[in-house]
Amino acid sequence: MFTVSLIASPRAANLDADLPAGLAARWGGDAPRWLAQGIAAEFDLSKAPEDSQQVWQDLQLIGIDMAIQHSKGRRKRILIADMDSTMIEQECIDELADLAGVGPRVADITARAMNGELNFHEALIERVSLLAGLPETTVAEVLATRITLAPGGAPLVATMRANGAHAALVSGGFTAFTESVARQLGFDEHRANTLLAEEGVLTGHVALPVLGREAKVEALTEIAARLGTTPEDAIAVGDGANDLGMIQLAGAGVALHAKPAVAAQARIRINHGDLTALLYLQGYHADEFVMP
Repeated sequence: MFTVSLIASPRAANLDADLPAGLAARWGGDAPRWLAQGIAAEFDLSKAPEDSQQVWQDLQLIGIDMAIQHSKGRRKRILIADMDSTMIEQECIDELADLAGVGPRVADITARAMNGELNFHEALIERVSLLAGLPETTVAEVLATRITLAPGGAPLVATMRANGAHAALVSGGFTAFTESVARQLGFDEHRANTLLAEEGVLTGHVALPVLGREAKVEALTEIAARLGTTPEDAIAVGDGANDLGMIQLAGAGVALHAKPAVAAQARIRINHGDLTALLYLQGYHADEFVMP
């Protein structure tokens, strides 16, 4: 049995009632269930349709995301999430670099690394080197004035935790940021790289080993084993090339507003919905959302 999820942007709320009903009839599925009027609906069917990719492309043109998953086991016990441009709306290193006067140069490297064009480890080392001499207090300044939480993140974490899930924030960014973001959103744990400083000034170095793509995979594997389950029982979300490993390993791997090279390799792509889409993908009704 398969479940088809149709999800719109909560801001647009443009999922017309005729669309899930018509698609269910076309594919011989069951009657649709509304999870949030105008935003999310789902229906079950016995086999995956052959023309799903074409339908997905057509729906993208009207701002609707679609995912088809095995119905069994959709609700996950683990949430593992990237931070930059996923749980927050910015790239922390780009914001630091802007204050250091090297913003455009670092932003270009970040964009290429996240699209898989550059080795993540080498790209991070190069970008951090450009921050040498920046006062350590700049981190707090960026957190206070430039970092905003991505829409839907708070109810995503709160709802999954209220239903017994473990939430982990795993970032290729820096612990100075993940500590704050994890606390604000209620994550159970966080992992990231450590910016090195001496006498209140960034040295331009990061503690080794660098937490990159493989470290995120290891984190998912380790957390699942610790909880007595497997990565199949996890939903993973990210947007960059260093997230692909965990996205492909998790039972539900979601590329959220992702770079083209990442989206092309992910089983589930959310281009229009926000982070609450991860709850709808698991079959949560909007009335079940926990609003912290």
